[in-house]
Amino acid sequence: MSSITRCPWVGDDPLFLSYHDEEWGVPVHDDNLLFEAIVLEGAQAGLSWMTILRRRENYRKAFANFEIEEVAKFDDNDIDRLVNGSGIIRNRNKIKSAINNAEVALKIQKEYGSLDKFMWQFVGGKPIVNKWESGEEVPVTTPESDAMSKAMKKAGFTFIGPTTCYALMQSVGMVNDHTVDCFRYDKINRLNN
Repeated sequence: MSSITRCPWVGDDPLFLSYHDEEWGVPVHDDNLLFEAIVLEGAQAGLSWMTILRRRENYRKAFANFEIEEVAKFDDNDIDRLVNGSGIIRNRNKIKSAINNAEVALKIQKEYGSLDKFMWQFVGGKPIVNKWESGEEVPVTTPESDAMSKAMKKAGFTFIGPTTCYALMQSVGMVNDHTVDCFRYDKINRLNN
């Protein structure tokens, strides 16, 4: 048993451990990585995060490494290829959503200068640092995720409700939701200073 204290949701799967220890909660400002997070969180709707995490490399191959401009060019042939392929969740609506969301992300980039600027405005441009002592305290939505979801839906994004937005905010470091006893809590806070 490891002497390292982690967030209670992590478990002992090596993939989950690596995701928690190296990525979850680290601030992301690259538009393509933010787009990847939007697509993967949308794909997760109704499924476990582990289901998506195990397929992430397949998603990267299927969706042109989440290059927004490339995914926005996908057409009906690409949709059919992805629905009939393997390695990703072959839900036609989720696949169409990823393409739609790439098109919307391009519009956001034109209007705001970057997807990063648009998304990070909901936390005032810097991460919200929470001080949760247990996993039970962590909410599934917040006023910020509600506002983000509403604005993203208004812009045309799909598969992006308040719960999905909050999971997105957690994954890309817009909030630090590591519990205070987790070894990553202070490390993430130092990244934010």
